[in-house]
Amino acid sequence: MNSQEKEIIYNTQNSYSTLNQLTERTKTVWFVCHGMGYLSHYFLKYFKGLNPEENYIIAPQAPNKYYIQPKMHVGANWLTRNDTETGIINILNYFDAVFEAEQIPKDVDLVILGYSQGVSVAMRYMAKRKLQCSQLILHSGGIPKELNVEDFEYLYETTKVKLIYGTDDEYLDETRIKQEYERATELFGNSVINLPFVGKHVVNVKYINDLI
Repeated sequence: MNSQEKEIIYNTQNSYSTLNQLTERTKTVWFVCHGMGYLSHYFLKYFKGLNPEENYIIAPQAPNKYYIQPKMHVGANWLTRNDTETGIINILNYFDAVFEAEQIPKDVDLVILGYSQGVSVAMRYMAKRKLQCSQLILHSGGIPKELNVEDFEYLYETTKVKLIYGTDDEYLDETRIKQEYERATELFGNSVINLPFVGKHVVNVKYINDLI
């Protein structure tokens, strides 16, 4: 048996979701990357408490969809251990296309938020594309091991990095939380603000509403 795995390049199509309208009154644009098992339009519900006139939310859609047992709801994930490098390249190109389509004005604040698995794709995009933002929100996720201090030296000193996690998170025990905080301070120094809350692996809407 002479089995080979080959690779091709082709055009593909993907959706993304937005909340509110981008207008002259918009003060803050959010680019929010959902966690595993979510769909982008569902993830937007956590941002409905923000002032709709001043906040415009963009939620990209993870490309890999699957059925979640037992009710067969559709969820999605960003990356797996299989063909990770190719997956990262595809996501970077997809994010580029979203930003190109949205044409975000330069005079608004940009907030980058990653939740759970979304933390890794958000941070990789920032590191590769040197994307400036006023806040980087790392919510209940892991920082990619390959990223280093040099990847984020370009950020303004005014950029705030906020680490949000539940103290009872079933995926982040006390040791892992300590490691993630140490990694964040290694990469961003004194810019890191630690925001634990009593709770499990859930999106903390109260913190989101208080971020601006």
